[in-house]
Amino acid sequence: MLAGLVLVPLALLAYLALQQRRRREARAFSNPALLPNVVTARPGWRRQLPPALVLLALAALVVALARPQRSVASPKRAATVMMVTDISGSMNATDVDPDRLSAAVRAAQKLSGELPETFRLGLVTFADYPEVQAPPTTDRAAVDGALARLRAEGGTAMGLGLQRGLDLARTPVPDPAGTGQRRLPAILVLLSDGKDTVGGVSPLEVARQAQRYHVPIYAIALGTPDGEVEVRDPLGFVQRIQVPPDRATLQEVARLSGGRYFAAPDAARLESIYANLGTGLSSEPELREVTAGFAGGALVLLLFAGALSLRWFGRLL
Repeated sequence: MLAGLVLVPLALLAYLALQQRRRREARAFSNPALLPNVVTARPGWRRQLPPALVLLALAALVVALARPQRSVASPKRAATVMMVTDISGSMNATDVDPDRLSAAVRAAQKLSGELPETFRLGLVTFADYPEVQAPPTTDRAAVDGALARLRAEGGTAMGLGLQRGLDLARTPVPDPAGTGQRRLPAILVLLSDGKDTVGGVSPLEVARQAQRYHVPIYAIALGTPDGEVEVRDPLGFVQRIQVPPDRATLQEVARLSGGRYFAAPDAARLESIYANLGTGLSSEPELREVTAGFAGGALVLLLFAGALSLRWFGRLL
């Protein structure tokens, strides 16, 4: 349909040819020397404005025939959001005020409050092994209660935690009619502050699986490169060990899965990320036709062109 826009320059050429013809006819049947005594003022740009508006109206009508669309934010009716949260010993580091785990819990509670009530929210934690703290549910009290009970200790089974979160996110739920089951659109929100130290499955392999299942992973690196934790050895001596976040792995997890990566060096930034995720995940882009807008605009241009021509020249164009 858009190929019809070629009519606009053709119409312009036809209009210019018509103007040339009028000038030739005027010269053939009049004496140019008498024109200054007969015509006291020329219309100038006013003569060209109505035809120009008609050409614009023609272009708008052609675009309307092509049924143009625009993207708008449409609220999601249902989805599953799985929080996959690191609770390894490094989450006791205090480079994020008051400590990494407390900041993570507050931010997760912010996300819980921002999501629509129809969304299913779940929580999987990982340290030496993954643990389902709250399966996907619309009961926010269950998730908030699980968050309040978290304690940080042990290693970092990031890959296993992601795998468990992905499995839960893809769990079918009853359809609205109650006659079968369906899989809801799902998203994983991964928060970690260290490297995968347990093994079993690579976080990158899980990210590839998530991409195949169309489940994006929003990966958040919590903490700063200077973060430290105190560790007591078997002899009772206390050592301070640096625990920088593994930003490279988290960036790759987000990229492979089709999600996004965020760096959270402080509590304020972390809460902002979770709050924005809550509002962002609540809607999705939807294409809507704007044909009526173009057709209406063309009608307005035609009416305006006709009104100007009648007022200035006493005729329609």
